[in-house]
Amino acid sequence: MNWIVTAVAVCVFVPSTHCETKCWCYNEPGCDQTTWLTFPGGHCNGSRQSPINIVSASAQVNSNLTAFTFHNYSSNSTMKNIRNTGETVQVELASGVRISGGDLSEDYDSLQLHLHWGNGTSVPGSEHTVDGKRYPMELHIVNSKASYNRNTTLAIEDSTGLAALGFFIEEMSGNATGQPANWHTLSSYLKNISNSGDNVTVAPGISLDDLLTGVDRTKYYRYLGSLTTPSCNEAVVWTVFKDTIKVSKDVIDLFSKTVHVSNSTSPFMMNVYRDTQPAQRVTTQAASSTSTACYSLALMALSLVLGSS
Repeated sequence: MNWIVTAVAVCVFVPSTHCETKCWCYNEPGCDQTTWLTFPGGHCNGSRQSPINIVSASAQVNSNLTAFTFHNYSSNSTMKNIRNTGETVQVELASGVRISGGDLSEDYDSLQLHLHWGNGTSVPGSEHTVDGKRYPMELHIVNSKASYNRNTTLAIEDSTGLAALGFFIEEMSGNATGQPANWHTLSSYLKNISNSGDNVTVAPGISLDDLLTGVDRTKYYRYLGSLTTPSCNEAVVWTVFKDTIKVSKDVIDLFSKTVHVSNSTSPFMMNVYRDTQPAQRVTTQAASSTSTACYSLALMALSLVLGSS
Protein backbone atom coordinates (compact mmCIF):
# COMPACT_ATOMS: atom_id res chain seq x y z
CA MET A 1 0.00 0.00 0.00
CA ASN A 2 1.58 3.22 -1.11
CA TRP A 3 1.03 5.98 1.42
CA ILE A 4 2.17 9.59 1.52
CA VAL A 5 1.25 11.07 4.89
CA THR A 6 0.84 14.81 5.08
CA ALA A 7 2.44 16.55 8.03
CA VAL A 8 4.70 13.55 8.65
CA ALA A 9 8.23 13.44 7.32
CA VAL A 10 8.54 10.37 5.12
CA CYS A 11 11.81 11.35 3.46
CA VAL A 12 14.09 9.36 5.71
CA PHE A 13 17.83 9.48 5.15
CA VAL A 14 19.33 6.61 3.21
CA PRO A 15 22.78 6.53 1.61
CA SER A 16 21.65 7.46 -1.88
CA THR A 17 22.76 10.20 -4.21
CA HIS A 18 19.09 10.68 -5.13
CA CYS A 19 17.88 11.31 -1.59
CA GLU A 20 17.24 15.00 -2.24
CA THR A 21 14.29 14.03 -4.39
CA LYS A 22 13.54 10.39 -3.61
CA CYS A 23 14.56 8.64 -0.41
CA TRP A 24 13.08 5.20 -0.94
CA CYS A 25 12.40 3.12 -4.00
CA TYR A 26 11.65 -0.40 -5.11
CA ASN A 27 14.54 -1.31 -7.35
CA GLU A 28 17.30 1.32 -7.48
CA PRO A 29 20.57 0.63 -5.61
CA GLY A 30 20.88 2.57 -2.38
CA CYS A 31 17.16 3.04 -1.75
CA ASP A 32 15.59 -0.32 -2.62
CA GLN A 33 13.75 -2.66 -0.26
CA THR A 34 16.94 -3.91 1.38
CA THR A 35 17.46 -0.43 2.84
CA TRP A 36 13.95 -0.01 4.23
CA LEU A 37 14.75 -2.04 7.34
CA THR A 38 17.34 0.49 8.45
CA PHE A 39 15.21 3.65 8.23
CA PRO A 40 15.41 5.58 11.52
CA GLY A 41 12.00 5.63 13.17
CA GLY A 42 10.61 3.20 10.63
CA HIS A 43 8.71 -0.02 11.24
CA CYS A 44 9.71 -2.04 8.18
CA ASN A 45 11.43 -4.67 10.34
CA GLY A 46 8.37 -5.10 12.58
CA SER A 47 6.47 -8.27 13.41
CA ARG A 48 3.22 -7.69 11.44
CA GLN A 49 4.41 -6.50 8.07
CA SER A 50 2.57 -6.54 4.75
CA PRO A 51 2.07 -7.86 2.15
CA ILE A 52 1.93 -11.60 2.80
CA ASN A 53 1.30 -14.82 0.96
CA ILE A 54 -2.19 -15.97 1.92
CA VAL A 55 -2.44 -19.74 2.29
CA SER A 56 -6.13 -20.36 1.65
CA ALA A 57 -6.23 -23.73 3.40
CA SER A 58 -4.80 -22.19 6.59
CA ALA A 59 -7.28 -19.31 6.84
CA GLN A 60 -9.30 -19.68 10.04
CA VAL A 61 -13.07 -19.24 10.07
CA ASN A 62 -14.37 -16.01 11.65
CA SER A 63 -18.16 -15.72 11.70
CA ASN A 64 -17.88 -11.98 12.44
CA LEU A 65 -16.59 -11.24 8.94
CA THR A 66 -19.91 -10.02 7.63
CA ALA A 67 -20.66 -7.97 4.52
CA PHE A 68 -19.44 -4.41 4.16
CA THR A 69 -21.59 -1.40 3.45
CA PHE A 70 -20.02 0.85 0.82
CA HIS A 71 -21.22 4.44 1.20
CA ASN A 72 -21.15 6.57 -1.99
CA TYR A 73 -19.22 3.93 -3.92
CA SER A 74 -21.87 4.23 -6.63
CA SER A 75 -21.30 7.97 -7.08
CA ASN A 76 -19.53 8.87 -10.34
CA SER A 77 -18.05 12.10 -8.94
CA THR A 78 -15.97 10.89 -5.98
CA MET A 79 -12.63 10.71 -7.81
CA LYS A 80 -11.02 14.14 -7.51
CA ASN A 81 -7.62 13.85 -9.18
CA ILE A 82 -5.08 11.32 -10.36
CA ARG A 83 -1.34 11.72 -9.94
CA ASN A 84 2.02 10.12 -10.51
CA THR A 85 3.70 9.90 -7.09
CA GLY A 86 6.96 8.52 -8.47
CA GLU A 87 6.12 5.13 -6.95
CA THR A 88 2.54 4.55 -8.08
CA VAL A 89 -0.55 6.05 -9.69
CA GLN A 90 -2.89 7.40 -7.02
CA VAL A 91 -6.45 8.75 -7.13
CA GLU A 92 -7.65 11.06 -4.36
CA LEU A 93 -11.25 10.58 -3.23
CA ALA A 94 -13.74 13.23 -2.18
CA SER A 95 -15.09 13.37 1.36
CA GLY A 96 -18.26 11.44 2.10
CA VAL A 97 -17.00 8.11 0.74
CA ARG A 98 -16.70 5.49 3.48
CA ILE A 99 -17.05 1.85 4.45
CA SER A 100 -18.65 0.13 7.42
CA GLY A 101 -19.38 -3.41 8.55
CA GLY A 102 -16.97 -6.23 7.76
CA ASP A 103 -16.11 -6.57 11.47
CA LEU A 104 -14.49 -3.13 11.49
CA SER A 105 -14.63 -1.32 14.82
CA GLU A 106 -16.27 1.79 13.33
CA ASP A 107 -16.89 3.54 10.02
CA TYR A 108 -13.79 4.30 7.95
CA ASP A 109 -13.41 7.17 5.49
CA SER A 110 -12.14 6.18 2.04
CA LEU A 111 -9.22 8.50 1.25
CA GLN A 112 -7.52 7.31 -1.91
CA LEU A 113 -6.88 4.39 -4.21
CA HIS A 114 -3.65 3.37 -5.88
CA LEU A 115 -2.18 0.43 -7.76
CA HIS A 116 0.78 -1.92 -7.75
CA TRP A 117 2.02 -3.74 -10.85
CA GLY A 118 4.95 -5.56 -12.41
CA ASN A 119 5.67 -5.32 -16.11
CA GLY A 120 2.39 -5.72 -17.94
CA THR A 121 0.80 -9.15 -17.98
CA SER A 122 4.15 -10.85 -18.60
CA VAL A 123 5.61 -10.07 -15.15
CA PRO A 124 2.93 -10.07 -12.41
CA GLY A 125 3.16 -7.39 -9.75
CA SER A 126 0.45 -7.75 -7.11
CA GLU A 127 1.65 -7.24 -3.55
CA HIS A 128 -0.29 -10.03 -1.87
CA THR A 129 -0.16 -13.53 -3.24
CA VAL A 130 -2.59 -16.40 -2.69
CA ASP A 131 -1.17 -19.91 -2.40
CA GLY A 132 1.98 -18.54 -4.00
CA LYS A 133 0.23 -17.01 -7.01
CA ARG A 134 1.03 -13.39 -7.88
CA TYR A 135 -1.50 -11.52 -10.01
CA PRO A 136 -0.66 -8.90 -12.67
CA MET A 137 -1.86 -5.94 -10.57
CA GLU A 138 -3.38 -5.07 -7.22
CA LEU A 139 -5.73 -2.20 -6.40
CA HIS A 140 -5.70 -0.75 -2.88
CA ILE A 141 -8.42 1.47 -1.45
CA VAL A 142 -7.07 3.20 1.67
CA ASN A 143 -9.43 4.11 4.51
CA SER A 144 -8.96 5.71 7.94
CA LYS A 145 -11.14 5.65 11.04
CA ALA A 146 -13.92 8.20 10.68
CA SER A 147 -13.28 9.39 14.25
CA TYR A 148 -9.91 10.76 13.07
CA ASN A 149 -11.59 13.03 10.51
CA ARG A 150 -9.16 12.02 7.72
CA ASN A 151 -6.15 12.84 9.91
CA THR A 152 -3.66 10.21 8.79
CA THR A 153 -1.04 11.35 11.30
CA LEU A 154 -3.32 10.05 14.05
CA ALA A 155 -4.41 6.99 12.09
CA ILE A 156 -0.92 5.57 11.56
CA GLU A 157 -0.29 5.65 15.33
CA ASP A 158 -3.34 3.42 15.94
CA SER A 159 -2.89 -0.34 15.40
CA THR A 160 -6.24 -0.42 13.56
CA GLY A 161 -6.31 3.21 12.44
CA LEU A 162 -6.31 2.31 8.75
CA ALA A 163 -8.30 -0.22 6.77
CA ALA A 164 -7.05 -1.25 3.35
CA LEU A 165 -9.14 -3.04 0.74
CA GLY A 166 -7.05 -5.11 -1.66
CA PHE A 167 -8.35 -6.28 -5.03
CA PHE A 168 -6.42 -8.50 -7.43
CA ILE A 169 -6.49 -7.59 -11.13
CA GLU A 170 -5.97 -10.26 -13.74
CA GLU A 171 -6.14 -10.45 -17.50
CA MET A 172 -9.56 -10.80 -19.06
CA SER A 173 -9.96 -13.92 -21.15
CA GLY A 174 -10.31 -13.68 -24.91
CA ASN A 175 -8.97 -10.92 -27.14
CA ALA A 176 -10.87 -7.99 -25.67
CA THR A 177 -9.27 -4.54 -25.78
CA GLY A 178 -10.08 -1.43 -23.76
CA GLN A 179 -12.19 -3.36 -21.28
CA PRO A 180 -13.93 -2.83 -18.96
CA ALA A 181 -14.87 0.60 -20.31
CA ASN A 182 -14.37 2.37 -16.98
CA TRP A 183 -10.88 0.92 -16.56
CA HIS A 184 -10.12 2.06 -20.10
CA THR A 185 -11.29 5.56 -19.15
CA LEU A 186 -9.17 5.58 -16.00
CA SER A 187 -6.08 4.40 -17.86
CA SER A 188 -6.59 7.14 -20.48
CA TYR A 189 -5.37 9.64 -17.86
CA LEU A 190 -1.95 7.96 -17.66
CA LYS A 191 -0.60 9.87 -20.67
CA ASN A 192 -1.28 13.10 -18.76
CA ILE A 193 0.69 12.03 -15.68
CA SER A 194 3.73 10.47 -17.30
CA ASN A 195 6.19 12.35 -15.06
CA SER A 196 6.52 12.17 -11.29
CA GLY A 197 4.47 14.91 -9.66
CA ASP A 198 2.04 15.27 -12.55
CA ASN A 199 -1.51 15.66 -11.32
CA VAL A 200 -4.75 16.09 -13.28
CA THR A 201 -8.44 16.35 -12.43
CA VAL A 202 -10.62 13.30 -12.99
CA ALA A 203 -13.83 14.16 -14.81
CA PRO A 204 -17.09 12.83 -13.34
CA GLY A 205 -18.17 9.55 -14.86
CA ILE A 206 -16.36 6.74 -13.02
CA SER A 207 -17.53 5.30 -9.73
CA LEU A 208 -15.69 2.99 -7.37
CA ASP A 209 -18.39 0.40 -7.96
CA ASP A 210 -17.59 0.60 -11.67
CA LEU A 211 -13.97 -0.32 -11.02
CA LEU A 212 -14.97 -3.25 -8.80
CA THR A 213 -17.39 -4.88 -11.24
CA GLY A 214 -17.45 -8.67 -10.98
CA VAL A 215 -16.11 -8.88 -7.43
CA ASP A 216 -18.25 -10.56 -4.77
CA ARG A 217 -17.40 -8.23 -1.90
CA THR A 218 -18.81 -10.60 0.72
CA LYS A 219 -15.89 -13.02 0.25
CA TYR A 220 -12.53 -11.95 1.57
CA TYR A 221 -9.49 -12.66 3.72
CA ARG A 222 -8.66 -10.60 6.81
CA TYR A 223 -5.45 -10.02 8.75
CA LEU A 224 -3.68 -7.30 10.72
CA GLY A 225 -0.66 -5.84 8.95
CA SER A 226 1.13 -2.70 7.89
CA LEU A 227 1.64 -0.12 5.20
CA THR A 228 3.63 -1.70 2.39
CA THR A 229 5.86 1.32 1.84
CA PRO A 230 8.10 3.19 4.29
CA SER A 231 7.69 3.81 7.07
CA CYS A 232 5.67 0.57 7.11
CA ASN A 233 3.53 1.53 10.13
CA GLU A 234 1.75 -1.46 11.63
CA ALA A 235 -1.62 0.25 11.61
CA VAL A 236 -3.63 -1.55 8.93
CA VAL A 237 -6.63 -3.86 9.03
CA TRP A 238 -6.20 -5.67 5.72
CA THR A 239 -9.11 -7.04 3.67
CA VAL A 240 -8.06 -8.95 0.56
CA PHE A 241 -10.95 -9.97 -1.69
CA LYS A 242 -11.05 -13.43 -3.20
CA ASP A 243 -12.64 -12.55 -6.55
CA THR A 244 -10.50 -10.77 -9.11
CA ILE A 245 -11.19 -7.75 -11.29
CA LYS A 246 -10.94 -8.76 -14.95
CA VAL A 247 -9.18 -6.20 -17.17
CA SER A 248 -8.02 -6.53 -20.77
CA LYS A 249 -4.33 -7.04 -21.48
CA ASP A 250 -3.83 -3.72 -23.26
CA VAL A 251 -5.10 -1.74 -20.25
CA ILE A 252 -2.87 -3.64 -17.81
CA ASP A 253 0.16 -3.22 -20.08
CA LEU A 254 -0.40 0.53 -20.33
CA PHE A 255 0.71 1.15 -16.73
CA SER A 256 4.25 -0.11 -17.29
CA LYS A 257 4.54 1.60 -20.68
CA THR A 258 3.31 5.11 -19.88
CA VAL A 259 4.28 6.47 -16.46
CA HIS A 260 7.88 7.22 -15.49
CA VAL A 261 9.52 7.12 -12.07
CA SER A 262 10.80 10.67 -12.60
CA ASN A 263 10.76 12.41 -15.98
CA SER A 264 10.58 11.39 -19.61
CA THR A 265 14.25 10.36 -19.63
CA SER A 266 13.90 8.09 -16.58
CA PRO A 267 12.75 4.45 -16.69
CA PHE A 268 9.10 3.50 -16.90
CA MET A 269 7.50 2.57 -13.60
CA MET A 270 7.73 -1.22 -13.29
CA ASN A 271 7.72 -3.80 -10.49
CA VAL A 272 6.28 -1.38 -7.98
CA TYR A 273 5.42 -3.85 -5.26
CA ARG A 274 6.93 -4.95 -1.97
CA ASP A 275 8.10 -8.53 -1.53
CA THR A 276 5.93 -10.74 0.68
CA GLN A 277 6.69 -10.70 4.39
CA PRO A 278 6.45 -13.40 7.10
CA ALA A 279 3.05 -15.05 7.49
CA GLN A 280 0.34 -13.60 9.72
CA ARG A 281 -2.85 -15.12 11.10
CA VAL A 282 -5.47 -14.93 8.35
CA THR A 283 -9.22 -15.35 8.81
CA THR A 284 -12.10 -15.72 6.39
CA GLN A 285 -15.78 -16.61 6.22
CA ALA A 286 -17.14 -20.12 6.57
CA ALA A 287 -18.11 -21.93 3.38
CA SER A 288 -21.48 -20.67 2.17
CA SER A 289 -24.60 -22.63 3.05
CA THR A 290 -25.30 -22.96 -0.67
CA SER A 291 -22.00 -24.75 -1.22
CA THR A 292 -22.65 -27.00 1.78
CA ALA A 293 -26.13 -27.81 0.52
CA CYS A 294 -24.82 -28.64 -2.94
CA TYR A 295 -22.16 -30.89 -1.43
CA SER A 296 -24.78 -32.67 0.71
CA LEU A 297 -27.03 -33.19 -2.31
CA ALA A 298 -24.11 -34.60 -4.27
CA LEU A 299 -23.38 -37.09 -1.49
CA MET A 300 -27.05 -38.06 -1.34
CA ALA A 301 -27.16 -38.62 -5.08
CA LEU A 302 -23.98 -40.70 -4.91
CA SER A 303 -25.41 -42.86 -2.13
CA LEU A 304 -28.57 -43.49 -4.16
CA VAL A 305 -26.50 -44.55 -7.15
CA LEU A 306 -24.37 -46.88 -5.05
CA GLY A 307 -27.42 -48.25 -3.29
CA SER A 308 -29.10 -49.16 -6.54
CA SER A 309 -26.05 -50.90 -7.99
